[in-house]
Amino acid sequence: MLNRRHLRIKVLQALYAYFQADRGSVTTAQKGLFTSVDRIWYLYITFLTFFDTLLREAERQMEEGKLKKLPSESDLLPNLVFLEDPVIRRLADSERIQKEAEKQGVDLANLKEMAKKTFGKVVESERYQEFTSDKEPSFEKSRSYVAKMFKDHVANSETMLGYLEDHNVYWVDDIDLVCGAVIKTVKKMDESSADVNLLPFYKDKKDDKKFVSELFTKTIDLEQENEKLIDEHSSNWELERIAMMDMLLMKMAVTEVRTFSSIPIKVTLNEYIEISKFYSTPKSNTFINGILDKLFAYLKTKGMIKKVGRGLIEQ
Repeated sequence: MLNRRHLRIKVLQALYAYFQADRGSVTTAQKGLFTSVDRIWYLYITFLTFFDTLLREAERQMEEGKLKKLPSESDLLPNLVFLEDPVIRRLADSERIQKEAEKQGVDLANLKEMAKKTFGKVVESERYQEFTSDKEPSFEKSRSYVAKMFKDHVANSETMLGYLEDHNVYWVDDIDLVCGAVIKTVKKMDESSADVNLLPFYKDKKDDKKFVSELFTKTIDLEQENEKLIDEHSSNWELERIAMMDMLLMKMAVTEVRTFSSIPIKVTLNEYIEISKFYSTPKSNTFINGILDKLFAYLKTKGMIKKVGRGLIEQ
């Protein structure tokens, strides 16, 4: 699930908070960083748990319809396609998801309120009408519908966005990653499997955690040294005129290129240019590209960049 770009973004957020808060304990800040990373998994499980909450809300509304004083024919004989859908049922009944939700302490109360608002919109949608009236249902069709339903009514929901903003300001940055992971989880569901297979959180837990830890602490350790290097290669720019986020991104990039011998220079350069497009000013990517390009060339001539591994030594 996690990729290196998102890990860089998490480090960027932690460093920004650290420097904005007049520094303090690096150890404490680092613990906060890993808590922030771990909360991405919590969000993933929360979204998967939402399918069960949505199904329970569908059941509640259908039972409520039968108890009306003057129930309609559709109230008395509701369409059960959604309730009996094999993909939704498997997600709702998944032991793996339930165990993780309990372990993570997922907030079910808020999910129930969101499910109430969400299901009404689901039922009103044209896609729902088509799905529940399909005369030739299949597991594949169901899987496709559930993925699209999640995208339409959860991933792009203002209600869900409000929930995220209320609980964790950084979750708004995580939503695309996590929703993509949920959709991938649904699309990978196999009709023959008894349970839902969760995506692995880390690609390589030990390596990724080491990357996060070292990028964070080394950027702090090398801050003054790297700031001087940036200053020397920022012709016609005084440090005070460089936006804080631009400076922080460049410090991280210089730290990374000097610290991680197995990451190609071009990868580091491209990653921070891309991140700057979302976290800094419109012209920052061009500005950062120009400075880092010159600075990396200088560091190579001074032997301050050492790359090892096949295809990296001459970079």
